[in-house]
Amino acid sequence: MIREEAPDWWKEALHNLRQAKKIFEIKEFSVSSFLCHQAAEKALKAYYIISKKRLPAKGNNLIRLGKMLNAEEIIDELKFLNPHYTISRYPNAANAVPSEAYTEEIAKRCIEAAEKVINWVRNRTNLQIEL
Repeated sequence: MIREEAPDWWKEALHNLRQAKKIFEIKEFSVSSFLCHQAAEKALKAYYIISKKRLPAKGNNLIRLGKMLNAEEIIDELKFLNPHYTISRYPNAANAVPSEAYTEEIAKRCIEAAEKVINWVRNRTNLQIEL
C-alpha cells in the first residue's frame, strides 16, 4: 500500500516539469531551470515515501536525497540540478543576475536531467499518473 502523500508529490513533480517546459518556450530560462530542480526533488520525495514508508526530512538537497535512495544511476543529473535551487533565483548566489545568466542550453540541460530523474522514479514505482 502506498502512503497517500506519494501520489501528490508525484503529481506535483509532473506538473513542475510541464511548467518548466512551457516557461522554456517563452525563454524564461532561470525559472525553467528552477522548476526542473523542483520536479526532480518532488519525484524523488514521492519515491522516498514509497520506498521508506515515511515522509522525507525537509530540505532541497538532491544529492543527499539521491544517496538515501541509492540513486547512483542518476547522481550526475542530481549533481547538475542541485545548484539551480539557489542560483536560478538569487543574484548573489552565483555573482550574476539569474535572468541574465541563464541560457537556453542550461535550461535545456535542466529539462533533460529532470526528465531522467522522473523516468528513473517511474521505473521503480507503480505510480500511474502520467505527464
